[in-house]
Amino acid sequence: GLTGVAGIVAGENHSLALKADGTVVAWGNNSSGQSTVPAGLAGGVAVAAKLNHSLALKADGTVVAWGSNTFGQSTVPAGLTGIVAVAAGEIHSLALKSDGTVVAWGNNDEGQTNVPNGLAKPVKGGAVAAGSIHSLALKSDGTVEAWGGSPGEVWGDGDPRIGQLTVPAGLTGVTAIAAGAYHSLALKANGTVVAWGDNRYGQTDVPGLSGVKAVSGGTQHSLALRSNGTVVAWGDNYYGQTTVPAGLSGVVAIAAGGFHSLALKADGTVVAWGSN
Repeated sequence: GLTGVAGIVAGENHSLALKADGTVVAWGNNSSGQSTVPAGLAGGVAVAAKLNHSLALKADGTVVAWGSNTFGQSTVPAGLTGIVAVAAGEIHSLALKSDGTVVAWGNNDEGQTNVPNGLAKPVKGGAVAAGSIHSLALKSDGTVEAWGGSPGEVWGDGDPRIGQLTVPAGLTGVTAIAAGAYHSLALKANGTVVAWGDNRYGQTDVPGLSGVKAVSGGTQHSLALRSNGTVVAWGDNYYGQTTVPAGLSGVVAIAAGGFHSLALKADGTVVAWGSN
């Protein structure tokens, strides 16, 4: 019965819907309270989620956070105002101010909250994005800056988590960005998509796409929304997260979670698939 939805995001194992009236609805895993929307929360204009915490940006430019706070990722800095966009990483958070500067808080053991000195005017459609251990900002000149992520580090099983910080040389004309766990996506003005970083599941093997108007990164998969209202997905499909429902059309927004995917339709309803 969920209707009147204006925006969606997907965390690792939970989902958020921002309704047109500024209220937030959440469902899925609530082990850390990430799906327990604060009582009385209203005036929302954007939401964000990644692992076990959630963020809401209010119309007055303030931010509300809830869920896991083990590393301070839900402790919004005192006096934080003038915010135009938010992003949630695995255990860190980002906020973009109206003056084009970025504020970050939470875990910093990989440098993911070390906003680069001199990062100026990353405002481009309010674009910041956060992966598990890295952060992205889209600058006003259409280029992308990345930080965090301990490049070169290797997991215990020998798979490298390398490359999510290596923005492709010469990448320009970007209009939107997204971050998966250890990969990154950029949407260019010509409707094509560029991806880099972890590709163990093919999540950066972008299909021959054109006419794309939005992208989203999940833990090990990626989504693209085409201008004709259809969705394309690639990468890990163990839980069916890249098996787009047959006949899905009229989509206006997408969100990729840990192992599930969401699509917001023009009629304000939400379609979900993948792990449940």
